[in-house]
Amino acid sequence: MPKLLITLALTLVLLLPFPATLGQRRTERAQAPTTASLASKRGADLITAAQLTDYLYFIAADEMEGRDTPSRGLDITARFLALKLSRLGLRPAGDDGTYFQKIVLRRDSIDATKTKVQLNNQNLTLGEDYIPLARPADVAAPLVFAGNGWLIKSKEIDSYKGIDANGKIAVVFSPLGGLPRGIRRADLTGEPGIDWMDPGDYAKKQGVVGLVMVPDFWFLANWNSNRQRITERGALVVDKFQPPSASRVPGIVASPRLTTLLFQGEPQNGATLFEAAVKGELLSSFEMNPTKKLSFSVAAKTEPLTTQNVIAIFEGSDPVLKNEYVALGAHYDHVGIGAPVNGDSIYNGADDNGSGTTALLAIAEALAGSSVRPKRSIIFVWHTGEEKGLWGSRYFTENPTVPLERIVAHINLDMIGRSKQEGDTNPRNRQLSGPHEIYVIGSRMMSTELGELTASVNKSYLNLSYNYRYDDPNDPERFFFRSDHYNYARKGIPIVFFFDGVHEDYHRPGDTADKIDYQKLEKVTRTVYMTMWELADRPSRPKVDKPLAAEVAR
Repeated sequence: MPKLLITLALTLVLLLPFPATLGQRRTERAQAPTTASLASKRGADLITAAQLTDYLYFIAADEMEGRDTPSRGLDITARFLALKLSRLGLRPAGDDGTYFQKIVLRRDSIDATKTKVQLNNQNLTLGEDYIPLARPADVAAPLVFAGNGWLIKSKEIDSYKGIDANGKIAVVFSPLGGLPRGIRRADLTGEPGIDWMDPGDYAKKQGVVGLVMVPDFWFLANWNSNRQRITERGALVVDKFQPPSASRVPGIVASPRLTTLLFQGEPQNGATLFEAAVKGELLSSFEMNPTKKLSFSVAAKTEPLTTQNVIAIFEGSDPVLKNEYVALGAHYDHVGIGAPVNGDSIYNGADDNGSGTTALLAIAEALAGSSVRPKRSIIFVWHTGEEKGLWGSRYFTENPTVPLERIVAHINLDMIGRSKQEGDTNPRNRQLSGPHEIYVIGSRMMSTELGELTASVNKSYLNLSYNYRYDDPNDPERFFFRSDHYNYARKGIPIVFFFDGVHEDYHRPGDTADKIDYQKLEKVTRTVYMTMWELADRPSRPKVDKPLAAEVAR
């Protein structure tokens, strides 16, 4: 080549943009796409405020009648979810090839005409002096006072210490179904039945033939509604959670008047004991006057009912990891129809928990519409009966439709759609999170890795303001223990709970779909979606490495 042409060629090369080296090109190809583009590729953009609005206005409509457990409105909602899941192609993971995990309930109610209670042969008045527990009974015996009725060795509580309760009726001061004042779940250490027992189990072990429960202040403050609920509507229970009738000690709940009568002539009067119980003081047990006798005959009738969890699986892409699951959960029930407020008696439950119910459905739809699939499978569980005492999540974790040990983490969505607006001075909204804020609970309590993952996904994506105010097992509000994720944590599964905070319409008819911040609901749902993807695609499951794991996994 002539020298002049060579010189011109070299000049052109120097003037043109210098191409990347082979190593640089390889580096560029190896770089991960930006989070925004990755989110779009995975289908997060398919989750929209308009879509969430459409679903939530249906789920929280008046026609759903507040979605009580059980109810027609709850069943319609379950069928709607199953229909959508079927159209999206998600695999049924309930019973018998369906999306429904059936749960048998039982309503025990009182036959008032055949129920009678007497103290020293004097008739007492049902509904005023006592409320019978809905268990058949025919008991007559002398009385003992057994403190709060509990055995808790870690707190040196032995309610029957120093007394002989065999063949007698025990009077105990204890919240119905709850813990005594000053006792936490963390205090119930060791083996149930040996190191700790609740009043029913401990009374049975002591040979007690009947219980008189003096309830806490809140039960007494709502005496009329509790009387109506138990004596007229009956006590609703999950059949599988109940011990056999023969192993349950029959009992009644005492009013303040009956409590006063029971302790007349005793070493301590009822008012003093009640005040001490409210303060959380240890109550010393004693045998009551042997001439004082209580008898009660309770006639009960039983009605079988059913409800259901709704469960579906989106299968992962990895031939090995698809046998593991990231669990997404939300309760789809609410509290039904109740006392009217400004003429409205339907408690719609748009935020609680129509918002979480809707978010899960939108996530399922986004997965079905994505061009790629996560490596692990995703299991969706819409829990029933959360408002009754976390029934659905307890039932699923005790009767799982997939091996529980294969669930690597659980994400719970319960109230994620309301926002505190600027200038809101309503004291009932003081704990409500803002439009770009959400409470995150539990992510750092059990697993360092899960806490870091949830934080990093959020920071690299929409960067919501994560508020960890309630991320503490000693939080006085006890939110960690108050929603469905708790039953997964009890089984040693690391959890994260997204929550917008209690507000003015919590458990009121005003919790309606028009008050939801749908832009916030979209942002939180998309963030949960990307968190789910990261959990599904990481090589190993998040390690449980915190002491809380041992505390809750009982």
